[in-house]
Amino acid sequence: MDAVVLYGSHYGHTARYAQWLAEALDCRAVPARKAAAAALEGCGTVIFGGGLYAGGVAGARFLKDHAGALVARRLALFTCGLADPANPENAENLRAAAERALPPELRAQTAVFHLRGGIDYPHLGPVHRAMMAALRAGLRRRDPAQLRQEDRELLATYGQHVNFLDRAALEPLVAWALTGPSDTAESR
Repeated sequence: MDAVVLYGSHYGHTARYAQWLAEALDCRAVPARKAAAAALEGCGTVIFGGGLYAGGVAGARFLKDHAGALVARRLALFTCGLADPANPENAENLRAAAERALPPELRAQTAVFHLRGGIDYPHLGPVHRAMMAALRAGLRRRDPAQLRQEDRELLATYGQHVNFLDRAALEPLVAWALTGPSDTAESR
């Protein structure tokens, strides 16, 4: 397939999805931080995956820096984060993060997908560890009856390794990639 999977990942969840996707599509998976415009040569389809960190998409700088080269290609973006994309409240936040990551000239042509990753507290960097500690502290101050199921799960698993990776979750993205050109770019 004339495709490439580019990705930004701090802790490996997005990288794992990118590798699985590249296997399914028989193409390369390349970390965005190591990619240059040459990674796009000969590729009609570009799939970019980025981990979500505080509402930002890891590696999204590549999309901005190479928007001119991407505008003529079939483009998909997948995000990978701790939040469950099946939750309607999360879905809106995920759409907003994807929109912020995409340069305006790429938004209309980009199919967007959201995948659930995980977290490995013992391996978090200092900034992410502090952010999660602050989130936990805020949740602990709230009335337990007002917490969402996801908030309760975060409190119950804080400090542990939590993994929601699901290879089957890639099926809609693989199907999109294999269907060929389309003029619709809707979120999944």
